[in-house]
Amino acid sequence: MPQGETPKDIKNEMGQQNDKPGGPLAGVRVIDLTTVVLGPYGTQVLGDLGADVIKVEAPEGDTTRYTGPRRNADMASLFMGINRNKRSIVLDLKQAPARDALLRLVDTADVFVHNIRPQKLEPLGLGADALTARNPRLIYAGIHGWREDGPYSGRPAYDDIIQGLCGMAGLMEQLTGEPRYAPTILADKTCGLFTAQSILAALYHREKTGRGQFVEIPMFETMVGFIMVEHLHGGTYVPQNGTLGYSRVLAPWRRPYRTRDGYVCMLAYTDGQWRRFWDEVGKPEMMKDARFVDMTARSRNIDEVYRLAGEQMAVRTTAEWLKILDALEIPAGPVNSLGEVLQDPHLAEIGFFKRAQHPTEGEIVLPDVSVQFADSPAGINRLQPRLGEHGREVLGEIGMSGDEIEALAAGGGLVLPARADEPVA
Repeated sequence: MPQGETPKDIKNEMGQQNDKPGGPLAGVRVIDLTTVVLGPYGTQVLGDLGADVIKVEAPEGDTTRYTGPRRNADMASLFMGINRNKRSIVLDLKQAPARDALLRLVDTADVFVHNIRPQKLEPLGLGADALTARNPRLIYAGIHGWREDGPYSGRPAYDDIIQGLCGMAGLMEQLTGEPRYAPTILADKTCGLFTAQSILAALYHREKTGRGQFVEIPMFETMVGFIMVEHLHGGTYVPQNGTLGYSRVLAPWRRPYRTRDGYVCMLAYTDGQWRRFWDEVGKPEMMKDARFVDMTARSRNIDEVYRLAGEQMAVRTTAEWLKILDALEIPAGPVNSLGEVLQDPHLAEIGFFKRAQHPTEGEIVLPDVSVQFADSPAGINRLQPRLGEHGREVLGEIGMSGDEIEALAAGGGLVLPARADEPVA
C-alpha cells in the first residue's frame, strides 16, 4: 500500500449489518460470558465463522471496553479488536431474574463459554453439571487458568503469569539475559485459538452422538504443550538425550540479518538452499565443511552457521538481497514496522485491512477474516456492539414479551439503552 493510502473501504461490501450471517457455523448460537482477551478472541473466531455470538456483560461492561484509545468511553481499541460479529446484552447475574433470563438463553444455545473461576459460577447455578443437565446438547466450555484436577486449581491467571510459568519468559532470559514477556498477548491469544478449536471439535462430536459435553481449556497446560513442541528437545527421550530447548531458535545469532543499509529476514534451511547461498557469496567450500555439510551437522553448529552467513549478508543492501534471495528460491522478507504492515503491498492488493462506518465510532479500520471457505464464506457481518445494544432483541428472540423485558430492566437485572438504537450511557 503506498504511503498515506488508507485501507480499502468495506462499506459497499457490508452494506447494512447482516442479521443472518453465513459461514460454516451459521445457525450455531454461542452464549459468551468471557471477558478480557482470551475468551473474547476465541468467541470472535466463532463469530467470524458465522456463529451467533451473544456477549453477556456485567453492568460495567467488559474491562477491555476501557483499554486503549477510544472515541467513546466504553468502545476502546482493545475491545474493538476482539468483539466483532457479536451481540451484547447486559445482565446483572447477582439478581435471580437476570439469571433466569440467562437460563432461558441457555435453553436455545449450542455453546456456553466462560472464563470465570468455577467456584464463583457454581453458587449461581451456572456450573457445567447444572447447565448440561438442563440442555443435554449444550457444549459447556470452561476456560481456566489450570486444570481443575491439579493443585493450582482455582488460582487466578493472566497472560503474564502464564508466560512466566510455561517457560516463555525463561526462554527470553536465555536470549536477552533477563526474563521478558513476548511483546504480544501470546498466552491469551494462543489459548483463545485452542478454545475455538476445542468447541468446534465438541460440536462435531455432538453431530455424531447428539450429546453435548463439558470442555475444559486450561491456560497453563495449553501453553506448556505449545512451548514444548520444539523445546522438549533432548527431554523427549528417556534417559534424556541432550539439552532442553531447541538450539536453532535459541541461537544468539538467530536474528534478522544486518545488511549494508538495513535488515533482512532470511531462512536458508535445506541443503539445497544453503548450497545456493554459499555459491552466491563465493564460498562453495562451506558445504564441504564437516560442521555444515548436512542438516544434522548444521543443527549442532547452527549459531556458527548464522554468524558466518551474517558476515556475508552485511556487504549488500536490503534491496539487493531481497532480489537475489528471491531468484535463489530462499525464503526472505523485510523487517516491517507495524506501520509498514498496514502498508504491505500484498495486504493492500487483497484488501485485508478494511474500513467501515461504525454506528457510534465513525470510520474504523479492522483486519479481515484470514481463513477462506469456498462454499460457506466467513466474514465480518456485525461491527463491535455497544454495551447492551441487543438486550431487547436477544430476549425477544427467546419469547420474552416487551412487558417482561421492561420489568427485568426496571428491577436492574437488565441494562438497556434508552432506545434499541442508542448506546448505553
